[in-house]
Amino acid sequence: MSFADPVLLAVGLLLAAGLAWAAAAAGRRRAAALAAAGITAGAPGTGNGRGRSAGIWFTIAGLAVLAVAVAGPSATVPVSRASGTVILAMDVSGSMAATDVAPSRLAAAKRAALSFIGAQPDSVDIGVVAFTQGGLEAALPTADHTTAEAAVRRLKASGGTSLGDAILASLSAITHKTVVLRRDGSAPNIGYWPSATIVLFSDGQDEGGTNSSGTSTNTNPAAAAAEKAGVRIDTVGVGTAAGTTVDVDGYHLFTALNAAALKSIAQTTAGTYHPASDAGQLNGIAASIDLRLTTTHEPLPLAGAFIGVALVLLAVGAVLTVTRSGRVV
Repeated sequence: MSFADPVLLAVGLLLAAGLAWAAAAAGRRRAAALAAAGITAGAPGTGNGRGRSAGIWFTIAGLAVLAVAVAGPSATVPVSRASGTVILAMDVSGSMAATDVAPSRLAAAKRAALSFIGAQPDSVDIGVVAFTQGGLEAALPTADHTTAEAAVRRLKASGGTSLGDAILASLSAITHKTVVLRRDGSAPNIGYWPSATIVLFSDGQDEGGTNSSGTSTNTNPAAAAAEKAGVRIDTVGVGTAAGTTVDVDGYHLFTALNAAALKSIAQTTAGTYHPASDAGQLNGIAASIDLRLTTTHEPLPLAGAFIGVALVLLAVGAVLTVTRSGRVV
């Protein structure tokens, strides 16, 4: 337990101690006077004095407790709540204009992202990263969720996609510093951010350069960087495996959901892949993604409780004094 003003506590307790000493001295003088008069403590007529003394001691105790209350006591208690940082990494590549998810992949993803934002408590900072090739940071994480909502609503489909760059851009938004892979492709040391989560909305189409497994050449190292930093990545697959064609810069291109790439990213960071082949599934994403509970220590004011105890003691002291002596003091 701590006190906002220890000086007031010391002064109040010294005052109560002084009153207690005075009451004890008065009691000793009264006992000596009764003994000199030949009256024993248990003789008839001495009970009222004992009752009045009890009232005085209750009053002094009440004053001592009140002194503690005036000093502003508080205790530190652990509080568990959903908190931390969430980055919504939104794929706005040309393939997200496909209509195999009505009205389009991007429109459905935006609706799900807005639903997700609306479901989060104020203790969660939310940022938005819209990624084409190179990644574009749209809004830094903030407790003002209207900023994130506005950023999501502004998104339009254009360009290509690099899932690795999207992850690095999201990590940059979390750490507030530029995160890049080392020349050998290894993950940099960016600290530990266990209360941060990246929610990646994408069809999994990756134009950042792919390897034989179909994933970007820098996707695995980027996911490893997130895993090393304790950042979980939940991926949301937007699109259908059957796919469709989409017009990009005058060309008819076939595009389909690459669930394997998104599952690989999620598994690397102990996250979860959420399939969302239609708008109905996307609308439930907010409820299916679990944020981490963090424990914070917050002060709990105790002045009110001490004041309540002090009032009870003072009231008992007053009642005893009045009933035994007919006087308040």
